[in-house]
Amino acid sequence: MIGRLRGHIVEKQPPRLVLDVGGVGYELEAPMSTFFTLGQSSGEVTLLTQMVVREDALLLYGFASADERSLFRELIKVSGVGAKLALTVLSGMSVADFVATIEADDTARLTGLPGVGKKTAARLLVEMRDKLSGTGLAPALSPTPVAAADGTAAGTAIDDARHALMALGYKPAEADRLMRGLDDEANDSEALIREALRRAVRS
Repeated sequence: MIGRLRGHIVEKQPPRLVLDVGGVGYELEAPMSTFFTLGQSSGEVTLLTQMVVREDALLLYGFASADERSLFRELIKVSGVGAKLALTVLSGMSVADFVATIEADDTARLTGLPGVGKKTAARLLVEMRDKLSGTGLAPALSPTPVAAADGTAAGTAIDDARHALMALGYKPAEADRLMRGLDDEANDSEALIREALRRAVRS
């Protein structure tokens, strides 16, 4: 089991990144909350990891904080919630917001996330309430900042942001709607994704 990796980011295309660790490139997927923490500064980055074994693949997921990884681990234990949907949940709201949503029985906020229907939201509310009480998650804490290497990707920031939204489960038309009116001259795709996700949660 790989629990942590330290190295430099050599590729970054949300939700995917490649981390160079001693000359070996590890391909990971991460929630947008982790990408926001990584930012654009140069330097070495440390990510906590979780491996998910499928019949056809070994997948590695990276997280900027222990709380994010803990919540991811609990989410994938819920029936009908796979790793992709767990990433979508973590991308759409912080750990603290998710805990508050569960405590408030806020079905509407959960169904505002792509791939979360009413049945899945109801299941999350029931199962996660019991799980969260034993996880030791600290909803008031923010992820510990980590240093990240600069990452560049082909295409404009608006294209990168749209691609990331679709990778998180949004349909092309929905991604276009969330991106409409945002500054297409911006060179920071992560800022565009952040604002689009805020729109999704509010809608």
